[in-house]
Amino acid sequence: MSKPKVFLTQLIQDTGMSLLEGHVDYTLWSIDGKPDPEAVLRDIPLAEGLIMTMGIRMDRDFFQKAAKLKVASLYSVGYDNVDIKAATEFGIMVTNTPGVLTDATADTAMMLMLMSARKARENERIMREGGWTHWSPNQFVGKDLSSSVLGIVGFGEIGRAVAKRALAFGMKILYTGRTRKAEYEEKLCAEYVTLEALLERSDFVSLNCALTKETAGLIAERELRMMKKDAVLINTARGAVVDQKALFRACSEGWICGAGLDVYEKEPVPMDEPLLKLENVVMMPHIGSAAVRSREGMARLAAVNLIEALEGRIPPNLVNPEVLKRI
Repeated sequence: MSKPKVFLTQLIQDTGMSLLEGHVDYTLWSIDGKPDPEAVLRDIPLAEGLIMTMGIRMDRDFFQKAAKLKVASLYSVGYDNVDIKAATEFGIMVTNTPGVLTDATADTAMMLMLMSARKARENERIMREGGWTHWSPNQFVGKDLSSSVLGIVGFGEIGRAVAKRALAFGMKILYTGRTRKAEYEEKLCAEYVTLEALLERSDFVSLNCALTKETAGLIAERELRMMKKDAVLINTARGAVVDQKALFRACSEGWICGAGLDVYEKEPVPMDEPLLKLENVVMMPHIGSAAVRSREGMARLAAVNLIEALEGRIPPNLVNPEVLKRI
């Protein structure tokens, strides 16, 4: 009996690849480079399953070409690059990898917070260029995390993990989101407020919400002007949650103190992106989940989701359960 034909955009960790053995006949579009769009379009009609890493938009036209496709297993927790409605209409299951990258992403948010607060980018440059010639009471001085107010936008698993870490630094926690999470407020010493109140009161604002129609462009000029002039914006959610042009103005014109970013409107970031020129903006290349245990967990979940779907079972992390009515 022939095995289902599966395509992977890139090679994932052995924790996932080893699970595929004996279950599917897989082909890699790329080992570690960017998948060739021509190869993707050529092979999509043959695919019964996909394991998709970042970088490919799956829209209605994509699914229309994928005549045999049963499951698109995402190697990510976010699925804003997928037209979920179209996938459902074509009877295609979409799965993701939640939970396993929570700690790594929360760690990244704290790293960006610390780097921004203590001017790590600027201070390291000065030292490497020989600018550290003497000790001075006013040299290299940054912001304190202890006793500062952290406002968290999106209080899901990652947002709560950030709050837990921030408490260890002695920070005061505000949060906002679609729904109040009263069951976590006492444990995390967190106060539920409106977005406007959070922006006005916070010394650091951490974006940890999903990208939806409601959150796209959530932080734009109006919101940035609400923030304190010495406040810092941290984004490990999705780039499109922030109006990037407005953020450049905010950081370059002094509306806010600066920003720490791991996600962007366009990825990879073009080299002519104005934010790259600002020393008060710390920028990382979307490394939120780039830790060994997180990536191994993502690979494992992506493989399990794929196999379960192809073998006629409901995958554990099904994004569009309504598709089951069409299968």
